[in-house]
Amino acid sequence: MAFKQISSPHAHASQNTAKVMQLVLWATIPGLIALTIHFGWGSLINVVLATVTAVIAEAFIIKLRGRPVAFYLKDYSAVLTAVLLGLALPPLAPWWVVVVGTLFSIVIAKQLYGGLGYNPFNPAMVGYVVLLISFPIQMTTWVTPLALLPDGISHPGLIESVQIVFGGLNPTDGVTGATPLDSFKYADGLLVDQIYAQNPLFSQATIAGVGWEWVNIGFLIGGLILLASRIFTWHGPVAMLAAIALMSILFWDGGSSDSPGSPLMHLFSGATMMGAFFIMTDPVSSAVSNRGRLIYGALIGVLVYIIRAWGTYPDAVAFAVLLANFAAPFIDNYTLPRTYGHTDRRRATEKEED
Repeated sequence: MAFKQISSPHAHASQNTAKVMQLVLWATIPGLIALTIHFGWGSLINVVLATVTAVIAEAFIIKLRGRPVAFYLKDYSAVLTAVLLGLALPPLAPWWVVVVGTLFSIVIAKQLYGGLGYNPFNPAMVGYVVLLISFPIQMTTWVTPLALLPDGISHPGLIESVQIVFGGLNPTDGVTGATPLDSFKYADGLLVDQIYAQNPLFSQATIAGVGWEWVNIGFLIGGLILLASRIFTWHGPVAMLAAIALMSILFWDGGSSDSPGSPLMHLFSGATMMGAFFIMTDPVSSAVSNRGRLIYGALIGVLVYIIRAWGTYPDAVAFAVLLANFAAPFIDNYTLPRTYGHTDRRRATEKEED
């Protein structure tokens, strides 16, 4: 008697790691293009330098561990970590900032935990936070958006940008400035309408901040492509963005001097969209179940708003993600999916009865 082979009820279409990583890398291109258009060549230089550093560091550590180097490098996980870190760093950051952050991400946050699949924290965000705490001046010096540069001044060209990054040259006066979140946070005593009227970052913007709104739209486009490709589910990103929007609405007081800012500013400034679709969706350090991802994403959104509004750092995606990484195992413990054939859910710490 012949039996028809039936796949497991939990089986899905095959998606190997390398293919997933490549799709995510391609999806970052709209955001990188927006960064390059509005802030110059610095982000592209960051990405290239971080990628070279990451591949060399990963190959060295894998070789020390006696593992096949080519086999582990071809999963593109080191490249993706480097690209995400490079995109998050300020354009025209000194070369050593990029190298130190990348080495910490790959060697400490990833390989010393056992490599891909064993790291409890998002490697790119670990490297970013280490840099932010260690080198606050370099990490908070952003390039002025192209639309706000003084007459007769433009962003450095590619060759000049490389000289600034590797030669320690100072950018031309007027090329660097504060971000929208920085400007809003430290505009003490001003009403929201006054901030918007006096600061060209807002007065010349459409919804959030000049340049920044387009960068966030770029990462939103890339994120929607990944959602359409089913690289991850909608639960985490939607929960994070909804939590940020809800917190912004709850604490929006009409525009007083104590207002933390409008929902549109929080959604389309800083690293919000990049965080929602490219950072918090890391399958290793996030929650596992769809219900858990909803809680995980909402937690990140709430933490982002709390740190932005009442904390020290204007943008808070990296800190919020790392704090949620701590909570992910706890969330998983109480949101374990129902086992096929069972009617009740169980905690991960519970033993299944025979």
